[in-house]
Amino acid sequence: MLAAPNTLPFAPGGDAVLHYCRRRPPEDPLAFKLHRRNRFRFLRPGSPGKRSRPANKRGDRRLSSNLDRLEHTFPVSPANLATSLCLSAPKVLSSPRASMRLFNRKGSKPQVSPGTSQPNSSNGSLRSPGPTPNGSRPTSFPDIPLPKAPDPSLDPAGYLRSIHAVRERSRLVFEKAKKNQLKHFTVDMSKFGDAASFVVSIIKRDYAPDYASIPPHGRWQHFDVGGRPRIDQLMASWPSTVDNQERTRRLLDLFLVSVLLDAGAGTKWQYKSKESGKVYRRSEGLAVASLEMFKAGVFSSDPKEPYQVDSAGLKKLDVNAVARGLQVSASNPIDGLEGRTSLLLRLGEALQNQEVFGLEARPGNMLDYLLSHPTTQASSVPIIPLPTLWNTLMDSLTPIWPASRTQIDGVPMGDAWPCSVMPSHPTHPWENIVPFHKLTQWLAYSLMVPMTKLLHVHFAGAELLTGLPEYRNGGLFIDVGVLTLKSEDAQRGLEQYQANAQQKGQPSMEVVPMFTADDDVIVEWRAATVGLLDELLVEVNKLLRLSGPDKLTLAQMLEAGSWKGGREIAEVSRPNTKEPPIMILSDGTVF
Repeated sequence: MLAAPNTLPFAPGGDAVLHYCRRRPPEDPLAFKLHRRNRFRFLRPGSPGKRSRPANKRGDRRLSSNLDRLEHTFPVSPANLATSLCLSAPKVLSSPRASMRLFNRKGSKPQVSPGTSQPNSSNGSLRSPGPTPNGSRPTSFPDIPLPKAPDPSLDPAGYLRSIHAVRERSRLVFEKAKKNQLKHFTVDMSKFGDAASFVVSIIKRDYAPDYASIPPHGRWQHFDVGGRPRIDQLMASWPSTVDNQERTRRLLDLFLVSVLLDAGAGTKWQYKSKESGKVYRRSEGLAVASLEMFKAGVFSSDPKEPYQVDSAGLKKLDVNAVARGLQVSASNPIDGLEGRTSLLLRLGEALQNQEVFGLEARPGNMLDYLLSHPTTQASSVPIIPLPTLWNTLMDSLTPIWPASRTQIDGVPMGDAWPCSVMPSHPTHPWENIVPFHKLTQWLAYSLMVPMTKLLHVHFAGAELLTGLPEYRNGGLFIDVGVLTLKSEDAQRGLEQYQANAQQKGQPSMEVVPMFTADDDVIVEWRAATVGLLDELLVEVNKLLRLSGPDKLTLAQMLEAGSWKGGREIAEVSRPNTKEPPIMILSDGTVF
């Protein structure tokens, strides 16, 4: 039997390293174990165009003049999208194994030569434009007042649908988590440092020292899987007569449909690209599939305008059409096919809202609505309050959510659920509900990117968005040991897994507990995850020694650290299925 390699001490500020061990699990108490088939030891660091569409009459003249002025004033440039950051290089350890970095991911960070121009590159945060070529900082954005959340005592439905409620309600659960007072999980905050160190090691591996190049969490990166800039290539295929406003509308069309299709696909589904012949799975597979469906005009009612999504085009879809587009078959099943199709059909109905989506009934026309909204301010760039985008998405997309979801006064809440550890009041039933609105948040994160890149829109209050309460972020905290499912719940979840495994096409290996999305276990797990991600951001910035304007945003940490870390630790812990430590029975409308 081969012995574990000798451990090497970390110099202060040194990188975290994964050591490979063929047989024996690590014995170092500072290590946490990721040993299944291959064994790993994780060591903590010592320190921390022309518009080709009928004019939208609403505000059209104002938009055209303002945006034309902005295009001349602020040409698209990578320098306007990302902030340069110079840090000292990480110390190199003497161990050859350490320098090899066992978790290397080819192409995880695009290699760009200095001075190379990359129009519309997906690398860049949603921060304000970065330094100008002479090194001076751009003019800061004016502070604008943000609307407050509705008073829950007067409008509980409005409050629970607000973005403010997600963090505020989840915080109540997180405070109990810190005291180890959850109903379904034991909480060991002594392992929280391990989670932060693991996330930092991944961020350093892929982005050090240029942390400002980390893109915000969003759908754009999924389209670029394999290092192929598919969105840039898509826009390059459009004639120059398609101006930046119309380009942005088209991307909003694509991104919205793609996000709605981006529920968990399951362990067996895959997609073979018609363009490259390569096979992709999970979120990236769904991104490539939706992009190729978009380019084929599957979502458009006008054969002359394939690069759009419109109400009539969505209404013509059925389960068979979506299955063909996603290459679903008996041997290539996908979870929640009917749910995904229903979402698209209901989106077709929701797009009939002409105030937001125009006469063409296109998602992309929300750009015109947002830019002409009374709360949007015209400064050096358009400034849209995040709550304006949020309310637009929540209000205009209400019809797409299943009627069976939680309701308050007859108003569907969407992704919001009762939680047993929340306070309860006989006359205020809303008090035990925790809202997450994960898909709407994922939409907001994703839709902000093309508006920021192409039109330099600034979203005031973007920090109101939370970490996404889904199984990758949440799974990270379970696999590291911060959260542990209690035995009675684990047994119940395992029984549900076994029952589900009897159905055709469902996973039956690497058994883990399984629950429905409305189960109290899942609601508690997700609420704790929102709070943990907020705390994780603080710790990650400390370990990376970033401060002031150089700090990572939550959107950047989600992209480069926690979501990616949750996936990678699942790959090691459960190498056959790569599933999270708790599985969720999905109907395709939540995860």
